[in-house]
Amino acid sequence: QVQLVESGGDLVQPGGSLRLSCVASGDVFERYTMGWFRQAPGKQREMVAIISRESTTNYADSVKGRFTISRDNAMTTVYLQMNSLKPEDTAVYYCNAVWGYSYWGQGTQVTVSS
Repeated sequence: QVQLVESGGDLVQPGGSLRLSCVASGDVFERYTMGWFRQAPGKQREMVAIISRESTTNYADSVKGRFTISRDNAMTTVYLQMNSLKPEDTAVYYCNAVWGYSYWGQGTQVTVSS
């Protein structure tokens, strides 16, 4: 079983950048497909970006060209670099790990506002 701890959420102006981090512990990190999801108030949780064990990536259309997901297996960490942030990116961002079962972090708040 893996434990996930996110960090990096903050209040940022439109057009700004943030980098989220998710540190995993408790299992072999390399075997997991990792992802970032987000949930805005009153909306369902949605996929933002996913990175496979082989580092193949997949993005939601709404973030393509602005967000980049990456992983550092030595540091057991997955990152989400977010550029050109928009107010509609405001949400709680959750880290996800999948290998047979699905595991979630506690979330980190990202607020994009002037």
